[in-house]
Amino acid sequence: MQSEIKKIDLSKKNYSIEANNPFENFTYLRAVEESNSASEESGWIPDHLGEINDETLMSFMPLYKKYNSHGEYIFDHQWANALQRTGRNYYPKLLTAIPFTPCEGDRILAKTELEKLRLIDAGINKMETEEIESWHILFPNKLGCKVLRERNFVERFNYRFTWINDNFQNFDDFLSIFTSRQRATIRKERKSIANKGIEFKCKKYNKITSEDWNLFYIFYQKTYYERAQNPYLNKEFFELISTANQLVKPVIFFAELDGEPIGASLCYEGKNTLYGRHWGATKKIKNLHFECCYYQGIEYCIKNNLRFFDPGVQGEHKIRRGFQPHLSSSFHYFLKEDFGEAVKNFCESEKTQIKNYIEACRSYTPFNKDYKIK
Repeated sequence: MQSEIKKIDLSKKNYSIEANNPFENFTYLRAVEESNSASEESGWIPDHLGEINDETLMSFMPLYKKYNSHGEYIFDHQWANALQRTGRNYYPKLLTAIPFTPCEGDRILAKTELEKLRLIDAGINKMETEEIESWHILFPNKLGCKVLRERNFVERFNYRFTWINDNFQNFDDFLSIFTSRQRATIRKERKSIANKGIEFKCKKYNKITSEDWNLFYIFYQKTYYERAQNPYLNKEFFELISTANQLVKPVIFFAELDGEPIGASLCYEGKNTLYGRHWGATKKIKNLHFECCYYQGIEYCIKNNLRFFDPGVQGEHKIRRGFQPHLSSSFHYFLKEDFGEAVKNFCESEKTQIKNYIEACRSYTPFNKDYKIK
């Protein structure tokens, strides 16, 4: 039977395909969609594409038809306003991304470059057929970037901060790469938490209970309510994830004061990376965020021999705590040349600013002069 590229409905058949991170695992994607966190009501209409051969899924590309730009972490509101001022429709747009998850990944899941290119061409054909003005592919990894450049997508540069495990034996070994002043600062931050009697419990995916998820959701909600927002992910999403802990490998760090949980951070463990995703606390305590979201994750990576810790996008305060800046990309394709050329010029100008910013960040990194930045 000849293979064909077709729409893939994750709810209709138990498809699976190998993924290099927890978020491109179909269990995670199904949980986002079946919980209605990413749904037509929230502006995310699943329209995934994949290549089927003899009823086997050979390749897959997450694809959503979007009617807003919420939950993407790459901001294109200026582009939308500019196009709509000309009398053309920016929405709906096509989006290849993991909803509410700004972590790098393959994005176009296939074994060969030819299979990846076929999916990209199918996406472009969809734009032309449905007269959709733009398609955006967010946070692809190096392999994804390579194939998208071959199809002349406009590349937009951004930045992120990542911790790199340089074969550290323990946290003190990690601290040895800093200047003496910054070592003292980090120790002081951690000691201020310990002196308040706050202790941490790490719950790995094989030990997380439904009660743990219920507790975490209280903290998660609070973070959004403090910003006068509704949470992107609803409680049902976490209930669905709780039934698939072994597949997506969540890790929760609970902070406890006098035996009472007061905060928590949620991460997911990939093949060689720990991904920090969400956090919240019911008490405002200085340095609790740094300890719960950064230092606990760093210690986990050292203990479990994980190479990288990706705590999420942006945040210059990460530099002083050992996270290193590097370029990140998103890719954009436009149906009509006039708008595509305008965005390309914008991205070229922005690229210089981003590269200058990263160089400034590197000069601000408080490592001792003998340590080579990775």
